[in-house]
Parts: sequence; C-alpha cells; structure tokens
Amino acid sequence: LIYLFDFKMILGKNGVPVAENFRLEQSTIADTIQAGQVRVRTLYLSVDPYMRCRMNEDTGSDYLLPWQLSEVADGGGIGIVEESKHDNLAKGDFVISFSWPWQTVAILDGSLLQKLVPQLVNGHLSYFLGAAGITGLTALLGIKEKGHVAAGANQTMVVSGAAGACGSLAGQIGRLEGCSRVVGIAGTDEKCSILVQEMGFDAAINYKKGDVAEQLRKLCPGGVDVYFDNVGGDISDTVISQMNRNSHIILCGQISQYNKDVPYPPPLPPDIEKIQKERNITRERFLVLNYMDKQEASVLQLCQWIQEGKLKVK
Repeated sequence: LIYLFDFKMILGKNGVPVAENFRLEQSTIADTIQAGQVRVRTLYLSVDPYMRCRMNEDTGSDYLLPWQLSEVADGGGIGIVEESKHDNLAKGDFVISFSWPWQTVAILDGSLLQKLVPQLVNGHLSYFLGAAGITGLTALLGIKEKGHVAAGANQTMVVSGAAGACGSLAGQIGRLEGCSRVVGIAGTDEKCSILVQEMGFDAAINYKKGDVAEQLRKLCPGGVDVYFDNVGGDISDTVISQMNRNSHIILCGQISQYNKDVPYPPPLPPDIEKIQKERNITRERFLVLNYMDKQEASVLQLCQWIQEGKLKVK
C-alpha cells in the first residue's frame, strides 16, 4: 500500500489554495519492476511557491506543466532505492528528481534520477532540495548573473521574502560575493531577528510594522544597489523607488502576485516604471534553468560554504 496526494479541483488564477484542493488516497504499486527501473521510498518532498502556477490550466511558463486533475502531484523529491534494475543505481542509494510523485513509495525510471552524495552536505540530505539544490542555485546564480555584485564596490543589497528558503540564502551569498550591507524584508519580528542574529544580515524590516519606505531610507542611507526580489507588489515598488542609478533587480519571484491573473513578470505601476527607466535599473526575468551549464560548479561552491559554516540553513 502507498499513500498519494491527489490534486482535486482547479482553482482558477485568482484563488487561494486550500486543503480541499487535494486529497489523500491509498493505492497499490506493481510487485515487480522492469529493466531500468527502481523502486524508491520517499524521504523528502519540496513544496515550493512555483507550484501555485501549476494549479492553473495555463501555468504562464513553457517550462512548467500544469498538474492534472485527479492525478498525483509531483515536484522536487529525494528518496532511497529499495530495489533496482538499473545498472548505475543500487539498493541503499539516495536519489533525487524534480518530477518526484507525491507518494510514499514509487517505481521510477532510473535514468531520470540523480545519485546523491550525503557527505557533501554533512549528511543533511534535504539540503539537496534547498541550500545545495535549485533554491541555492537560484540565489547564487541570480546574484552572479543579474546582480553585478563586485567586491569592494560598497554595494547595498535588499532582499524581500528574506526569511524564505531562497531569500535567506541570497542575503548570505550577497555578503559572501562582496556586498558591504545586506538588509532583509520579512513579515514577523521573529524572522527579522533570525536574519540578523543567525544569518548575518545587517538589518531587517518587518513590513507589517511601521513605514517600510521610511525604514529603508534609514537603513540604506546610500540607496539600494542590488535588489533580490522574491515578492513583487507594493514592497518591490517601495524598494525600487529608493534604488540608485545603474542598479540591478534580480527578478527571482513575485509571490505576492501568484494568486492573481497577471502576466509574469507582472508590469510595474507607471510611476515605478518611470523611475526604473530614468535610473537605468535593470529588471530582467531570471530563470535558473537557463544556467544549468554552471550547475555542477555552483553546487560544489554551495556545499563548500555549508561545510565551512559560511552558509547557514534553517
């Protein structure tokens, strides 16, 4: 017997996901596996903001397929091989896939799985779905490819969604890459405290308290040079209005907009767009999948920082 999650009903682009959009079922899988296949037991599943887009009939992206009604949901997952008929995988191997079905046991094509080396992340296997996976790659490559960070340039970076999986890494990586000041924006005092005391941010703003624009002016007196944008919406408009000439927006995500029927990336309000153009602020869509030729070296860099304690992971 296995358990699987089943996507239940379509939301439409303007709905908020709720538990009733899913159901849990029992099912059975085949007793035997075919040549090239492996049977795996699921250890970790990654539940990510982009999955909201997969709950629409049109995901808005050519690289994202919509989840189908009454089919098993899937995403990034890690498991252990229990039986193998694939030449390069053996019982006990840890493997990862980004189309892992949400079920406790599965039979998968071994050629679509990547074998993991737990020692690279000090035994924290789940890091391969986070700090040493697509999340970490997004933070690192976003900063390298779109942030134009230069050591010694006295740059200030602001990160929205800073306490999230990607944002918390981005702030730390911004510092490692050479930013002299890193300020995060998050939604609770506890998150802000963690960012400063544990993650090494210089300061953090609770956007639910006080005037964000005023706090930004105080904490970034020289303006903002790099903005790692995870959220979009009003927060981003506020940050962009305080960005310097020839500064850079790393357009990572727009989570405040994912339950709305808007294109991606969503257009800026006219007054903010005017600021962006007048100050020559770059705002280009960033997709980590376009930089997979740099994946191996970047993952090794992330793993090294984790092993050295330079990259903190919650």
